[in-house]
Formats: sequence, C-alpha cells, structure tokens
Amino acid sequence: EVQLVESGGGLVQAGGSLRLSCAASGFSPDYYWIGWWRQAPGKEREGVSCIQISDGSLYTADSVKGRFTISSDNAKNTVYLQMRNLKPEDTAIYYCSADAWDRCTAQAMGVKGENIADYGMDYWGKGTLVNVSS
Repeated sequence: EVQLVESGGGLVQAGGSLRLSCAASGFSPDYYWIGWWRQAPGKEREGVSCIQISDGSLYTADSVKGRFTISSDNAKNTVYLQMRNLKPEDTAIYYCSADAWDRCTAQAMGVKGENIADYGMDYWGKGTLVNVSS
C-alpha cells in the first residue's frame, strides 16, 4: 500500500521551530519528487518547497525562503521540512506529495486549484497541523 505520512506538526510560539517529516512507504521515492504544501483555513493549497530525490535539486517558495529548509534521508525514505522563525501566517495544515511525471520546479509548485486533482500529484499524505501563536 502506498503511503505518505506526515508528522512533526504542533503548536509553537512565533519565532519557534518545528521539523516536519514525510515518510514514504509502498513505493520507491527514488524516481519521484517530493513536495511540501500548506493550506490555511479558507485558502487554496500552496506550494512551500520540493526536492528531486534523484539529484537533490530543490525549490523553496519566496514566502519561506531563508526560514524553511527541505532535505531528504533516502535510506529512511523520509523527507524533512525544517521550519525556523515561524510566524502566525505559517499556520496551516502541511501536506507532502509525491509525483513521478514532472520535476521539482517553481512552475510545478506554483499550481493552485480548488480540487486536489488540479495539482497533478500521484500521492498525497493526510497532513499535519502547524499552529503558530503570536
């Protein structure tokens, strides 16, 4: 069974840090790119950061650049999102995705839509909540 499982979310004060994990099972992520997305209440899901597992190429959205860092541990089939200097506007459910048909690019992460299918990902996790208090 293919699964992406996010963990590491929680309640944190502004300025704090969290590290999210996305554990992949049931498929080999070597041929995929993994994306981190977030969705705040009443807003569309937006791309945060992604990594191409095969060559390590990265993309990070301007809104979090310098504060969020994506990395992967291929031996553990896990991708991490280290989040520092968190702000209340970072509050959202954070999702990871896996896709084999495209590449980790700004264009791929810039997709927005009303439905999950609009994003064109092969797999999605169920999300982990990050709540940043002011």
